[in-house]
Amino acid sequence: MNLTEHGVILVTVDTQETAVAIAQSLVGDRLAACINLFPLHSVYTWNEQVQQAVEWQLVIKTDLGLFAAIEQALQMLHPYDVPEIIALPIVQGSTPYLAWLAASTAPLP
Repeated sequence: MNLTEHGVILVTVDTQETAVAIAQSLVGDRLAACINLFPLHSVYTWNEQVQQAVEWQLVIKTDLGLFAAIEQALQMLHPYDVPEIIALPIVQGSTPYLAWLAASTAPLP
């Protein structure tokens, strides 16, 4: 198993409801094995000004080979003009967990 095939994708959204809806859609479509949701406070630059917002972080565990499909789904589901969609490879992980991740994102027969 090539460990770099697996990864996490980080995405922030404006509300818990949006985070849950995106998570349910991606997991339901087998584009993600699991998604964790965390509330957070963000400070960022937008329109040449420093902004602050309460947001929700999605940590999407997936097969990075599905990145294009996930990005396409997020473009349809995400409320932001420029959503954060950042992929990070998993460089090491337990064999049983990575096998579960792979099985959970594989197409159904």
